[in-house]
Amino acid sequence: MFKENNSPHHKPHIHAVFSGDKLSIASDGEILAGMLPRKQQKYVEAWVALREDEINAAWIALNDSSEVIKIKGLET
Repeated sequence: MFKENNSPHHKPHIHAVFSGDKLSIASDGEILAGMLPRKQQKYVEAWVALREDEINAAWIALNDSSEVIKIKGLET
């Protein structure tokens, strides 16, 4: 998760990248843009479902104070 200057984002989301493929997925699981290979996308969707509250809290901190909060990854 990162903050883009001069580019307001109104919905909490993350960006996932795998082998050049990119996916933007909202904290509620909605796919906003892109896609990953099926297996990797399922992992990302599962991680987002498990970490929705943490993603939302990190989103608020990032937008309110530019604080970056790290969120534990999904163990495979």
